[in-house]
Amino acid sequence: MDLADRARFVRTETVRLTRIAGAGHYSAVFSCAEILAALYYGELRLDPARPDWPDRDRFVMSKGHAAIGLYPVLADLGFYDPSELDTYTRLGSAFGDHPDAKRIPGVDFSSGSLGHGLSICVGMAWAGRLRGSDHRTWCLLGDGELAEGQVWEAAMAAAHYGLGNLVAVVDANQLGIDGFVADVMAAEPIEDRFAAFGWDTHRVDGHDLDALLATFDALPARGGDRPQVIVADTVKGKGVARMELSPDWHVGNLVGADYDDVMAELTA
Repeated sequence: MDLADRARFVRTETVRLTRIAGAGHYSAVFSCAEILAALYYGELRLDPARPDWPDRDRFVMSKGHAAIGLYPVLADLGFYDPSELDTYTRLGSAFGDHPDAKRIPGVDFSSGSLGHGLSICVGMAWAGRLRGSDHRTWCLLGDGELAEGQVWEAAMAAAHYGLGNLVAVVDANQLGIDGFVADVMAAEPIEDRFAAFGWDTHRVDGHDLDALLATFDALPARGGDRPQVIVADTVKGKGVARMELSPDWHVGNLVGADYDDVMAELTA
């Protein structure tokens, strides 16, 4: 499996689906494309034929506005027919701007309100522990999302209950909808903040697939008693020069020659 190709697939499908909708979250997906590729094609324990398998790994996209990049991956793995994505955001479609766990196989939580995902994952991880399951629960957050107080309540609870089966991945892409995270509400040093709550911390280049996989492999056994956080240093808009670290592309729409140029850049 060529994971770099799958990360490129996440980006090109995001551009394609955004054209169907007329607007979409390009840059927030582009920053986590390699993270999604490494997780779904190299790490998560899943069975598309059994989306409700009790011992599957759980994944919650707390930054739910990036769901447009997750949908093609789930289709590619066989959770549903890829042709269903052609209805993206159309009336009656299961596929909206944020994921719907009741309607989309492979989606574990209907995320969207920033800050909620880690709390949900604490509950999932704790439930797994009580059931005696060895599944892992993964949570993808944005660095701007760390300004939500509920994140830190969840971080405190995860350490208190010894949830070593919980892994948070922070997509530290440096930008939120209102500007640079460092200016709006500084999140760094992210590792130190989580460590202060009792988490084991790891930091990695979030666009380096080999480094991501090595970090996953180095995590303690699933039965440990300390939650894990991986801070992935990324670039919002990665892969498209006009979007990289630009505050203008949190939501956008490419049309005409701009669409063709970006697709050519991504597939070059």
